[in-house]
Amino acid sequence: MTYVVTENCIKCKYTDCVEVCPVDCFHEGPNFLVIDPEECIDCTLCVPECPVNAIYAEDDLPEDQKQFLELNAELTKEWPVISEKKDAPPDAAEWENKPGKLKYLER
Repeated sequence: MTYVVTENCIKCKYTDCVEVCPVDCFHEGPNFLVIDPEECIDCTLCVPECPVNAIYAEDDLPEDQKQFLELNAELTKEWPVISEKKDAPPDAAEWENKPGKLKYLER
């Protein structure tokens, strides 16, 4: 099993989760983070660190977020690893918990 970053991370991109990951399985895109399913060790440390509750266990993904399992796996091949916390985008709070953000995902 792996953990999956879902839609709520788009345009928020808080990196609190990155700091606690013992295996550096997070990858960073322009406005979204993803978890490499091959590297994730299911430690759960990232889940409580996400201030917008965007990280789920693969088996607990809400039905409308299932596509993010494949998206995480795909984008980890394209984006660099991130292992240190960074400042969130200046408008991150404005995007928290807004539905329909997939269309804003920058690759």
